[in-house]
Amino acid sequence: MKFVKTEDLKIGMRLAKPIYNNKGVLLYDRNSKLTQQGIESVRNFKLIGIYVLEPAEPLPPQSEDDVEFEKFQMVTVFSVQEELTSILERGKNNRIYNLAENIIRKYGRLDHKINFLQNLRSKEDFVYKHSLNVAILTAMICHKMNIRKEDMTEAVVCAIVHDIGKLRADPQLLVKDDITEDEERELKAAQFEGLSLIEAAFASTPNIKRVCLQTYNRLEAYYKGEEIDRNSKMVIGAKALVVAEEYDRMTAINSEGEPQSEVAQMKIMMDNPEYFEPAAVKALIDSINLLSDGVCVELSTGEKALVTAANEDNIFRPVVLCFSTNTIIDLSMTALYNDIEIVDVMKTYDNRYKLKADSQEGSGVNPDAEVPPLIPVE
Repeated sequence: MKFVKTEDLKIGMRLAKPIYNNKGVLLYDRNSKLTQQGIESVRNFKLIGIYVLEPAEPLPPQSEDDVEFEKFQMVTVFSVQEELTSILERGKNNRIYNLAENIIRKYGRLDHKINFLQNLRSKEDFVYKHSLNVAILTAMICHKMNIRKEDMTEAVVCAIVHDIGKLRADPQLLVKDDITEDEERELKAAQFEGLSLIEAAFASTPNIKRVCLQTYNRLEAYYKGEEIDRNSKMVIGAKALVVAEEYDRMTAINSEGEPQSEVAQMKIMMDNPEYFEPAAVKALIDSINLLSDGVCVELSTGEKALVTAANEDNIFRPVVLCFSTNTIIDLSMTALYNDIEIVDVMKTYDNRYKLKADSQEGSGVNPDAEVPPLIPVE
């Protein structure tokens, strides 16, 4: 699948992810073809863009976990919005600890990996959906790091509120292309001003502000390439939040174009251990599916390959099947294949081999099969 901005959508494109209205009601399902009416709906919802399937790409399977995850995102984002609005308008948190506990019960106690599915966003819900995703990621990271229950709850609360200041900035800046330096400074200033809101709403628990501030400062140092003061100690919740924040920021829909792939972003964080706590990065790797069976990848040799057996000890060195040579390579055998690495997941299916129409006869494949049009779900 690939991300396409709203202004670049074309009739006939197939949806890779469903579209819901602002009340969480399913409007357009996966694998539906875009019509002009559908494109207008996307524009009316003010979505930055959507995920579509490429012509040669089959509809990915969807597990029960995937369905439950999408439902949880759709329902819980309204609770996040309610809590942040309460802090903005009344200076008090409402039931934010109950919300954090709900997130932890659902995703802070998992005994297996899940597919972390990114959601569609508009300028109106960008902060709320980002904050929810960061909270879910933070809960999973804290769980794998065996962080104390109290510290986990605190970290998840921080994840929910950490971007509240951006709600006071011009929402257009959250989704604008080619943001200027002045506009970027405006967003950062709004984020730091949000600390006063956080401080007032959590006066009895000053560590909430501390974790958020440490997260801001660490990421600011990373963006500017500044050295880290080795004598400064971070709260463990901030270490988890830094990884969760950056992972969602880079792999989610954004105004800058194609989101970073999950694999590429994980490699970036692993290559910068001074900014991203290695234990927190490892915890995230142990929580979500990245290079599981069936994923198509690009190798450092330029080859395209299919993962046929995941490697739980080192996810970046699985067994792969090379398309061009039809040979299997076990990348865990570093003595033989130490110079071959996975660079990224395949960005397109267009360069995979395509069957000619005449070779499909008798195979059960119908090249002219109709894909259902994009019709609102009743």
